[in-house]
Amino acid sequence: MQASRTGSDAPLPEAADVVVIGGGVAGVSTALFLARRGRSVVLCEKGRIAGEQSSRNWGWIRKMGRDHRELPLMIESARLWEQLAAEMPEDIGYRKCGATYLARSEAELHRHVDWLEANGHFGLDSRLLTGNETDRLLGRNDQQFLGALHTASDAVAEPALAVPALARLAEAQGVRLIENCAVRMIDHAAGRIGGVITERGRIACAEVVLAGGVWSRGFLENIGVAFPQLAIKSSVLRTGPAMVPCSGAIGSQRVSIRPRRDGGYTIARSGAAEFQLIPAAFRYLPQYMPMLRDRWQIMKIRAGRQFFGPLGRMKWGADDISPFERVRVLDPRPDASLLNDVMAGARELFPQLAGVAPVESWAGMIDVVPDEIPVIGPIPGHDGLSVVTGLSGHGFGIGPGVGLLAAQMITGDTPVVDPAAFSPTRFSRRAAA
Repeated sequence: MQASRTGSDAPLPEAADVVVIGGGVAGVSTALFLARRGRSVVLCEKGRIAGEQSSRNWGWIRKMGRDHRELPLMIESARLWEQLAAEMPEDIGYRKCGATYLARSEAELHRHVDWLEANGHFGLDSRLLTGNETDRLLGRNDQQFLGALHTASDAVAEPALAVPALARLAEAQGVRLIENCAVRMIDHAAGRIGGVITERGRIACAEVVLAGGVWSRGFLENIGVAFPQLAIKSSVLRTGPAMVPCSGAIGSQRVSIRPRRDGGYTIARSGAAEFQLIPAAFRYLPQYMPMLRDRWQIMKIRAGRQFFGPLGRMKWGADDISPFERVRVLDPRPDASLLNDVMAGARELFPQLAGVAPVESWAGMIDVVPDEIPVIGPIPGHDGLSVVTGLSGHGFGIGPGVGLLAAQMITGDTPVVDPAAFSPTRFSRRAAA
């Protein structure tokens, strides 16, 4: 990162209008759009900018396949990505190369038809491809697929480049970025937010935005707020350069693949994840049962060190070392057996990958909520505290839109979309019902 970033030996800012907790795509975007609305902003990141899931995702910027509740915000976010990529002086690998979901079975094809019919009123360029059109797209002639759902305007970018570049853009517009500085607690004054207590001291502020990814639930529970967010582990690999006859992102039941700026491919499997069995999993399990039932064939449930680890249930005070300081960057081990099968699926889809070996694999922890759409808005009973989290594995693409909406809600501007669907209170309302 650039040397102008506040280091561990620099004085801590005494005050700001807003403190953003978390340096992923959601936190950085929120900080950027707050600064553009005239707010003084300090962003505190416990480790490094985009050190966790925001640099470990697939890099898809897709409208296609989105839940109808978040689709209007994703449409806005796609527009923002194009605009922001043009503002950045560096190449983040952004390009509109299209995205395609393949259908090998009638059931898969019907799901795509249903989505297209349900969301046709949004005016997207998504369309169904015939079997012949799908073959041509993939450079095949064997009719392995009945058809596909294709959106030519969907885009991709390199997450490990894009989010740090977004942070530099925010920094150039006045955001104070502080890495290796965990926020331990919120400081209340006269019944509302008065500041935050970091590991290096207090920052006075009137507004706090918690954009802590998988760490958000623990932070909220430590101040007495129940929040049904859990973590799942997703594993990914990348290859070296290859000559695959498709320039866009491809999703299928066995493998999903995205062309990279360096000529290689990012490869993973949609929905295949490891469900982390921690105390909160038992507490919130009823709300997650629909998800687990839908994905029981491809989701692993694991218990282990994480049960008592940093994502487990813990309590701490302002003078205590927090879990955020104990784990600066959460770096889980990828699932090697899964990735071996995923790579086999990629070679089946594109025989041109037969002689191409993976050059790197990694895993990331995804912050997921029961309905798998973002959580954006104020926390009742904590005047001045907002949360931006629960992006549920597809947050890179929607991140700028999430940040814009959060900033608009804090500043009182007209929101770009109706924020009601993203309210943090929706889970408590369901529990009461």
